[in-house]
Amino acid sequence: MPLTNRVDPFGAIAAVPDRGLMYGNRGGRFHRDDKTIGARPWASRQWICCVLSFKGRRRAPLMGSGFTELFFLDEVTALASGHRPCFECRRADATRFAAAWARAKGLPAPPKAPEMDVVLHAERLDGRDKRVHAADIGDLPDGAMIARDGRAWAVRGDVLLPWSYGGYGARQGRGSGSAAVLTPPTMIAALRNGFEPVWHPSAG
Repeated sequence: MPLTNRVDPFGAIAAVPDRGLMYGNRGGRFHRDDKTIGARPWASRQWICCVLSFKGRRRAPLMGSGFTELFFLDEVTALASGHRPCFECRRADATRFAAAWARAKGLPAPPKAPEMDVVLHAERLDGRDKRVHAADIGDLPDGAMIARDGRAWAVRGDVLLPWSYGGYGARQGRGSGSAAVLTPPTMIAALRNGFEPVWHPSAG
């Protein structure tokens, strides 16, 4: 029986067998003793995206004490759901992300993780629900995700890739007009300013 620990681009957490390429957490433990998820699916503002393996560390069993483990198809999914790169297991990627953030906002130096977490927490949530932002689809960078027809779609070049827990489907034309953007605005800005996320191989 799969655990409820797989995150979709809307930030929702489901029980599915697929694990994906990336791992992370939301700042601590928020699951119950029976390993189900409570009404508030986060512990703090520190939502991070990690690698699956780091310095031989192991946690067994999953969803035990300490924190709630989460899994993502790829980093594009993690960004859309509001998770930034981890400064411990992915320091080089996190440093590049912070540098892109600084370029986007015209800052004299890259921000620290707690500063980014305050901004991202406001951008990813509307109360306890996912916050969606409107933008012209033609202006979105590669790695952004939008909602259309009840599904999540990733922007890559001139096309959109339909998302699923197992990977991306057949590409479609990007189209034009306003889009409901799932990826938080400052993450969009970081993507536009040089941050390159990890894609699942099914993206091609």
